Amino acid sequence: MCHKRHGNRIMEVNHPLRLLKAQARALLHSEEGIKHRKKRCYEVEPVFGNIKYNKGFKRFMLAGCDKVEIEVGLLSIAHNLKKWHC
Repeated sequence: MCHKRHGNRIMEVNHPLRLLKAQARALLHSEEGIKHRKKRCYEVEPVFGNIKYNKGFKRFMLAGCDKVEIEVGLLSIAHNLKKWHC
């Protein structure tokens, strides 16, 4: 009744994925995980916000992991030089 498909539906549960999610959840809720999450809001997020909002960077111009890595490196250098200059 809840679906339009004829016949029975088959639902599969990904047990290894459930196990990995449970492990990740346990790590996030551990004392060390909470400490790392608290640091993120004032260490990492403002940098991305500055690059996206103030510098107008919305998407990568190049494709491929190597080229994107270079582009991120250049953005990071520019951000650090701006911090160093002020």
